[in-house]
Amino acid sequence: MTIADAWSETPATALLVLSDGSVIEGQGLGATGQAVGEICFNTAMTGYEEILTDPSYSGQIITFTFPHIGNVGANDEDIETVNMASESGIRGLVLAASITDPASYRATKHLDAWLKSRNLIGISGIDTRALTALIREKGVPNGVIAHSPDGKFDLESLKVAAAGWPGLVGMDLARDVSTTQSHPWSQTPWKWGEGYGESTGGRFKVVAIDYGIKRNILRLLTDAGCEVTVLPATATAQEVLAHEPDGVFLSNGPGDPAATGTYSVPMIREVVEKGVPTFGICLGHQMLALALGGKTLKMHQGHHGANHPVFDHTTGKVEITSMNHGFAVDAESLPENVTQTHVSLFDGSNCGLAMKDKPVFSVQYHPEASPGPRDSHYLFKRFTDLMESARAA
Repeated sequence: MTIADAWSETPATALLVLSDGSVIEGQGLGATGQAVGEICFNTAMTGYEEILTDPSYSGQIITFTFPHIGNVGANDEDIETVNMASESGIRGLVLAASITDPASYRATKHLDAWLKSRNLIGISGIDTRALTALIREKGVPNGVIAHSPDGKFDLESLKVAAAGWPGLVGMDLARDVSTTQSHPWSQTPWKWGEGYGESTGGRFKVVAIDYGIKRNILRLLTDAGCEVTVLPATATAQEVLAHEPDGVFLSNGPGDPAATGTYSVPMIREVVEKGVPTFGICLGHQMLALALGGKTLKMHQGHHGANHPVFDHTTGKVEITSMNHGFAVDAESLPENVTQTHVSLFDGSNCGLAMKDKPVFSVQYHPEASPGPRDSHYLFKRFTDLMESARAA
C-alpha cells in the first residue's frame, strides 16, 4: 500500500504498520516506543485533548482527519479522564501535519510535551485522507504505531505484533479504565471567567457506573441537580442499591459490550427490575440493550466524530451529536417492550432506546459534548423528570 505523505524525502522516525503487513512511514512525535491497537478515524475539527483523554478510545490508535491538531496546545482543564491512575488507554495518534506552537491563552503546554508526559506515541506527515478511505473501504484494521528518533525499527517484529493482536471483539476494557473505588463528584460545568464550580448538594441521588466515564458527563449530572456517587464498573446490584439512588447512570466506555456485560448486565437487569430510573450512554446504552434481551454487533468502521446527525423519534427533531463507538445495538433484536427512540441519519443504525413499561432510556452518543452545541442536553432533564415522577409515585 502506498499512502503519500509530506515527509517523503525525510528519513522516517515513526512507522504505522497495519495487520496486513502494510507499512506507512512518517515523523514521530510524543513518546517513543511502540503500541498496538485498532486504527480508527475521528472527523471532529476541535476538542483533540478531550478526544485523547476519552477512555472510550482505550485500545485504539486515532487518525485525525482534521489537519491542524495541536495548534491550541494543551492544558489541565480539558482532560476528560476521571481515573487518572489508568490514564485513558489510548494507544496512539496519527496526524497529517506536524504540531505547531500553541496559539491560545489557555495553553499551558505544547501538545508534543503533553503527549510525552502521558506516554502517548504519535506519527505525523501521513496522508490521513488516504488512510481514512482505506478504513472506510476495508473496515478498521489493527496495527502498530512505533516512534524511534534514530529511525531504526525491527520491522518484522512490528508486523508480527500487528498481525497477532486479537482486536477489540471479546475484549473487556472497561475494567481497566474504571475507578477502583466509589467516590462522590461535586464539580459543575466550566464558566467563562470563573472556571469550574462546586455543588453543595443535589435534589436527586444518582449512582453513576464508571465504565470509562468522562468528567463533563459528571459535571452536567451535577448541574442538573444530582448528588452523584461514582461506582466502579464491577459494582453489583447490591452495592448500587445500597445507596438508595433516585436514579442510575450507565456511562460511556471502551471495548466489547458483550465482554463487559458478563459482570455488568446482571447488575443492570436487577436495577431495571427494581424500577429505578436508569439512563445509559454509549457502552452503557449497549449493555442496557443486552440486559433487556437485545444484541450488539461490531461495526465496519464505527462512528467517531462531532458531526453525527441523529433523529429523535420522541421529539421529531434532528440533533448534531458527538459519537465514539465501534459496536452498536442491533435494533431488530430489541424485545417488544423496548422502542427505538433515536436513529443515525448517516447509516440508520440504532442510537437510542426506551422501555415502554419502566423509566429506562439510553442513547448511543455522548450528550455532554457540544457539537450542536447543546442539542443533546435535554436528555439530562429527561432523566431528572423520570426521577421526579418516580419519587412522586
